[in-house]
Amino acid sequence: MRARWLIGGALAALTLLRLLVAARLDLAPDEAYYALWAAHLQPGYYDHPPMVALFIRAGEALGGKTALGVRLLAPLSALLGSLLVWDAADRLFPAQKPGWRAALLMNATLLIGAGAIIITPDTPLLLFWSAALNAVARLIQTGRRRWWLAAGLAMGLALLSKYTALLFLIAAFFWLLASPWGRLRLRTPWPWLAAALALLLFAPDIAWNAAHHWVSYAKQGGRVDGFKPARSVQFLTELLLGQLGLLTPGIFVLALAGTWRLRHFRSPAAGLLLWLTLIPAAVMFEHVLTGRVQANWLAILYPSLVIAAALPPAPALRRWFTPALALGFGVSGLAYAQALTLALPLSPRLDPIALQLSGWRALTAEVAALKAPYITADDYALASELAFYGPPGLRIIGFTPRWADLTGTSPAMLPSTPGLLVTRAHLPSCVLQTTLMRMAGARAVQPYQVCAFTPRKPGRVLPSP
Repeated sequence: MRARWLIGGALAALTLLRLLVAARLDLAPDEAYYALWAAHLQPGYYDHPPMVALFIRAGEALGGKTALGVRLLAPLSALLGSLLVWDAADRLFPAQKPGWRAALLMNATLLIGAGAIIITPDTPLLLFWSAALNAVARLIQTGRRRWWLAAGLAMGLALLSKYTALLFLIAAFFWLLASPWGRLRLRTPWPWLAAALALLLFAPDIAWNAAHHWVSYAKQGGRVDGFKPARSVQFLTELLLGQLGLLTPGIFVLALAGTWRLRHFRSPAAGLLLWLTLIPAAVMFEHVLTGRVQANWLAILYPSLVIAAALPPAPALRRWFTPALALGFGVSGLAYAQALTLALPLSPRLDPIALQLSGWRALTAEVAALKAPYITADDYALASELAFYGPPGLRIIGFTPRWADLTGTSPAMLPSTPGLLVTRAHLPSCVLQTTLMRMAGARAVQPYQVCAFTPRKPGRVLPSP
C-alpha cells in the first residue's frame, strides 16, 4: 500500500511538471484551431466531434485564455486516465495486480508524455476510452448490471471525442460474440442498452452533420488514395517505426510479448484486451495499405497494450521492465527539457517541438505591426495561430470551405479590398511585401512570405478566442 501511494505521488508530481511545460510553450497550430472552436461551441465541427472544444472551454474557465488555460485538462486527463487504467488492470487480473506497472508504463511512453502537455481530440478520447475499459472491467469482476450503463456512457462520451471510438463498440461486440460468457450476455438487454445509450449521446453530432452535408464524416472517411504497393510498404514502415519511437523500444517489446501471451489466459478479461487491440490494429493496417496512418491514431491501443505489457512476462523478459521504464521516462524527460530550454541545436526538420510550439506569438506581433486592413493565410493552421494570438482589432479572414461550418465566423464582403496573405509557400504570383521569420529563441524555424492579396470571393472573419 505504501508503494502504491508513492507511485500515485510520483504521477501527481509528473502532472505538475506537465502543467509547467504546458504553460511555457506556445500553442501548436491544431491547438489554436481547436481554441477557435471553443470560442463558439456547437454539436460538431469540420474535422471532429465537439468534446475537445468543451475541454478547452472548461480549461479556459479555470486558467484563462492562455496556453495553460487551453491545455489545462490535458495533463489532468492523463492523470485520471492513468488511474482508470491502473484500477481496470487490477480488476481484470486480480491475481497478478498489474495496475501500478500498467500506469507507469503508460506514462513512460513518449506518445502519452508528449500528448499530456498538448490538447487534441485524442485527449478526451483516451480518457473516456480508459473509462469505458474500467467500466467493463468492473462488470466482469462484479457482474452488476449498472456497469453496462456506465460503459455505454463512457463510450458515448468517447464518440463525442473522436470517431475512432466506434472501434471500442465494434471490438466489444466481437468480444462478447466470441465466447460463451459473452454470448450469454448478448441474450440480455443490457449490452444493447449500453450501445443505445452511447449512440443517444452521440446523436447531436449526427444531427449536426446531417444539417451540414455530412462534412465531418466525408472528411474523415475519405482518407483513401488507392492501393499502391510501394507506397503501402513505405506507409507501413513509417507506422511501425513511429510506434517503436512513441511506445519507446523497451515498452514496444513488452507490449508485443504481453499481447501474444494473452492467448494463454482463458478468461473474459484477456479476451477483452485482445479484441480491443486486434480490431483497431486491423482497421489501421487496412488503412495503411491505401494511405498514411498518423502515429497518434494508434493511441487507442495504448491502454490495452500497457496492461498486457504489465502482466508478469516470460522469465527472459522480466529484466526488461525497469530498463524499459527508465528509457521511456528518460526520452520524455529529454523532450520536456528541450521544450523548456531549446538547448539542443537541432534543425527545425528534426525538432518537432520548435517547429510546432515555438515563435507563434512573436510572429503574430510582427504581422499585426504591418497594419493591414485584414490578414489571410493559405492554410488553416497558420490562420488559427494568427487569430488566437492576434491583438484586438486584427482581422483574420478565411477563404476556404473549412470556415463556413464554424458558427463563430461572420461573412466578410471584401470586393477588391486589398489585404495581406501570409504563406510558407513560394508563390510565383506573390507580390512580395516583406519576409518574416518565425524564431525559436535565437534559431530560425520557418520563413514566411507576406504578399499583397485581393480577394476574388467573400471570406469569413475568424473568431478571436
